[in-house]
Amino acid sequence: MLTVHAFYLPGVAPHDYSVGDKVPLYVNALSAEDSLIPYDYYYPDFHFCQPQGGPVAQRESLGSILFGDRLFTSPFDLTPLDSPSCVQLCNTTVPAKDTEFIYNRIAEKYSNNWVVDGLPAAELYVDPSTEETFYNPGFQLGRLVSEKTATINNHFHIHLHYHKKDKKIRIVGIIVEPKSLDKTVQDGKCVISADSPQQMLTKGKDLNIQYTYNVYWEEDKVSWGTRWDHYLHVFDPQIHWFSIINSIVIVLILTSMVSMILMRALHRDIMRYNTLGDEDGAQEEFGWKMVHADVFRPPVNRMMLSILIGSGAQILCMSFVTLIFAVLGFLSPSSRGSLGTMALVFYVLFAFVGGYVSSILYKTLQGEHWKRNVVLTAVLLPGIIFAILLILNFILIGRGSSSAVPFGTLVALMGMWFLISVPLSVFGAMLGFKHPGFENPVKTNQIPRQIPEQPFYMNTLITSLIGGILPFGAVYIELYFIMSSIWSHRIYYMFGFLFAIFLILILTCSMVSILLVYFKLCAEDYHWAWRSFLASAASGLYVFLYSCYYFSKNLQHADVSSSTIFFAWSLVISVLFGCFTGAVGYISAFFFVRTIYRAIKVD
Repeated sequence: MLTVHAFYLPGVAPHDYSVGDKVPLYVNALSAEDSLIPYDYYYPDFHFCQPQGGPVAQRESLGSILFGDRLFTSPFDLTPLDSPSCVQLCNTTVPAKDTEFIYNRIAEKYSNNWVVDGLPAAELYVDPSTEETFYNPGFQLGRLVSEKTATINNHFHIHLHYHKKDKKIRIVGIIVEPKSLDKTVQDGKCVISADSPQQMLTKGKDLNIQYTYNVYWEEDKVSWGTRWDHYLHVFDPQIHWFSIINSIVIVLILTSMVSMILMRALHRDIMRYNTLGDEDGAQEEFGWKMVHADVFRPPVNRMMLSILIGSGAQILCMSFVTLIFAVLGFLSPSSRGSLGTMALVFYVLFAFVGGYVSSILYKTLQGEHWKRNVVLTAVLLPGIIFAILLILNFILIGRGSSSAVPFGTLVALMGMWFLISVPLSVFGAMLGFKHPGFENPVKTNQIPRQIPEQPFYMNTLITSLIGGILPFGAVYIELYFIMSSIWSHRIYYMFGFLFAIFLILILTCSMVSILLVYFKLCAEDYHWAWRSFLASAASGLYVFLYSCYYFSKNLQHADVSSSTIFFAWSLVISVLFGCFTGAVGYISAFFFVRTIYRAIKVD
């Protein structure tokens, strides 16, 4: 018999500690519930204790840097199974101007974020609905007492949960109990009672403060492979499951009904048109067959349409492959920033797809300015995003935030764009222009046919707003959890649900656009290209409106800088979502129209 040793796929290889080894505790940027401006742990105004020789920055992934993670070494001394008490870190004096800064950060509910062995330090919480205990990453900087005073946490009970394996120690959890203790209590060996005096911070007054900590090593039955289970807690899991399943079932039933109705009506139409065409003298045309000589007329602004479709196809491929990697478990929460890094890398690599799709479509639509198409496809959407990043970066620099992207990272992003993304997009476009394009199944008249007056409900704005509801309805439940992960620093790891909804979203966008195009053609309106795109792309508008709702419920106390950052990135996310859904809708309608007109007999 062969003995096989393995560990779970999502994580990194476990780190085994022996007695006497040093266990590093890294400090990350401070984040807040009511602000989107994180600060470095060693931001001067905090006056936290520093290790001897100064803190050393740790190497971070590109995704971590863009999301504001900044890891540094700390003065905490952790050794396996060694449980010292009331260890003094340092004494420091906070001047009056900085106590006001700290008071404001406490008022905004800022939290400390520490990391040990890849696990975030957490506070122990109990879910009131299920009475389950779970780890909530981070712990509060302090608590408000009055309009001018607050308590500041300056003593920490650090509980390190470990699992023994072959006389080695593996860390499976870290719980921090922050305490506010007056210096007299700390000098008395940190003996805490119910009436122990707390360390008070008065706004605008100097503060002399001492930092101390206790360490507790506690053996746990949790294995290293399942140590993240305590962190990946979902509130109201039954409601979440019911909502997800309900959404998927409704969308599946809807798309199935649309498909059945559409296919039956189309089959009847094609049979009727071909039967009438075979009868002597019965050449009267009606319905969508009447616009066969105009349906493939190139739309207005075909340049912009092809660029948006190409960009949407690029986002579609990036999202699909990223979700595949996530579902397979390669994007573990222990690898901080891996999701953002992977998505960015795939977006750059799939620039080839964007250039290829845009060029083929532009050629099919008989576009003439192919050089402009190549350049705009490669730089338009990434350029807008990069410009927004630069503007917001200046705001973050002005606030002294750790989220400000360093100059070296900006240079790396520009290098990825101009040295990898642009050449791939150009190469894809060159291959696309060598493609003969899609041949139209029927000829187009030189003189456009007059379109009959349309009912008010077939207006482009109305049909787009109605059509966009269905794709949005397929994702709005998961949207809350995704936004909580982005803006409220919660861990998202339900990629299986997300991938299923992603597939449902693609199906919904296809059905909505095809159904709308069919109704437009039956009404003898052959301007279907932009409308098929907008019918699904309008879901991006609903995503932005939902973002506004999320802001009003969860970030209503945010300052101007945080509000600007939230709405700017929400707009970017909504535009990208609209490009993706619009591209799916247009491509589906594109092949649908060609299929139905290829099936009928036209003189």
